[in-house]
Amino acid sequence: MAFTLYSLLQASLLIVNAVAVLHEERFLRHVGWGSDQGIGGFGEELGIKAQLTNLIRSVRTIMRVPLIALNSVTIILLLLFG
Repeated sequence: MAFTLYSLLQASLLIVNAVAVLHEERFLRHVGWGSDQGIGGFGEELGIKAQLTNLIRSVRTIMRVPLIALNSVTIILLLLFG
């Protein structure tokens, strides 16, 4: 299997899919990354944990509809071209 731009895009799509399906109450809270963890006040620097939690929440919110379209296109391309 050659390392191509398509395989790189497909791997990044799989990573975004993995982030999008993380459930906050089932998985993230057990790890200690729940929504009530690490909320800073105004003007405070957020730690890396709070920033990653915000990134996961943002990906789940914003990328929901585009991921459906991208997954559909990827499945069709794989069915057509193998």
